[in-house]
Amino acid sequence: MHASPIIINIGCGRRRMAGAIGIDHVALPTVDIVADIEHGLPFLADASVDIVIADSILEHVENFAELMREIHRVLKPDGELRVKVPHFSNPYYYSDYTHRRFFGLYTFDYFVPRERQRMKRIVPDYYVDFRFEITQRQISFYSPFRWRNRLFRKPLNALINLQSPPLDPGVLRGKSVLAASLLHAQIHSAAGEVTSPC
Repeated sequence: MHASPIIINIGCGRRRMAGAIGIDHVALPTVDIVADIEHGLPFLADASVDIVIADSILEHVENFAELMREIHRVLKPDGELRVKVPHFSNPYYYSDYTHRRFFGLYTFDYFVPRERQRMKRIVPDYYVDFRFEITQRQISFYSPFRWRNRLFRKPLNALINLQSPPLDPGVLRGKSVLAASLLHAQIHSAAGEVTSPC
């Protein structure tokens, strides 16, 4: 008998993904584990999780690299991290005082070995000693003005994402999101040697 995948939804707030274990620092009805992810995920065993959902949470984290290390630790070797974060061009990013960082197209490439980076620009891979592989990425543009979405959203999203394959329907897509731009990524844990920069 095939076991159901273990899915955690970190920083789920009121919007926990169906079938996922909700983790947040606020005790809400959708939260299964109350914990501050700024201190990692010590309550989860190594290589115990199939999928980590990070929907609109990583921009709130102060210790981003350490949380990414913890996510890598708890993911199974073929595990998957599904991310949705505000792109730096998103004007709503700047209005939320709880946001600690913004994200660009290459942000997650810093966790990918140089030889596995697929974009034109190659970024340094020596800041961390763990590795992921980006399997999909997409920037989505939204507007609070419906007529702009009808006129520009599909053509603009298609043009911007020419280098990326279409996202798997399982990757997060917020239908109620009014943000101007979001970065979606599907990232897999990757094993392998990590070389020192020196």
